[in-house]
Amino acid sequence: MITKNIQKIGGVCAIIEALIYIAAFIVYGGILVYPDTNASAVEELNFLSNNYTILSVVNFTSYILFGILLAVLALAIHNRLKKYAPNFSKLTFIFGIIWVGLVIASGMIANIGLHSVIEIGATSPEKAMQIWTSISIISEGLGGGNEIVGGVWVLFVSMIALQGKIFSKALIFLGILVGIAGILTIYPLDLFTEIFGISQIVWFLWIGIFMIRKPAKI
Repeated sequence: MITKNIQKIGGVCAIIEALIYIAAFIVYGGILVYPDTNASAVEELNFLSNNYTILSVVNFTSYILFGILLAVLALAIHNRLKKYAPNFSKLTFIFGIIWVGLVIASGMIANIGLHSVIEIGATSPEKAMQIWTSISIISEGLGGGNEIVGGVWVLFVSMIALQGKIFSKALIFLGILVGIAGILTIYPLDLFTEIFGISQIVWFLWIGIFMIRKPAKI
């Protein structure tokens, strides 16, 4: 019963993560209007100040909450895979937890940095935006601009699932695509990041529904 509950809870977490992805795409791509590349430091700072609340909420949801849900999902998947590949599943779980830490750290840095930059900007907009550039680089480097660790985790999950015939073939091959796309984000091309993000939405939804409908037997 406990195992089945963990599987179902993990499935719910996966679906919520997919919805978080979709919401983030909508906010960043359709609601927020960023200053153009020729904007002054004051204009950029005004954008951050005027959108402080929504940026803080989106950062918390997209990174910190996402990471917490991901931890539950990683544990649920590990419990499901461990009997098929005991050592490999442990390695896979480690990558999942590393991804959790990176994502949460990225969100915390972004939110604390945003607050500090707005405070500094009250007296020195130029200095504030220089600091914001550094904060953005660190945050993106940890979990926003590359998805290598997440890609490795999904790829390893899919490889174990293929070996144990745990998920459907279509779901497994989708996971392999997601994993490869995530690893390829090591190259600074938006294409790989977009492929990873979009394909992972489908993967999260699919695996979430699968885990809810077919919880592993004790």
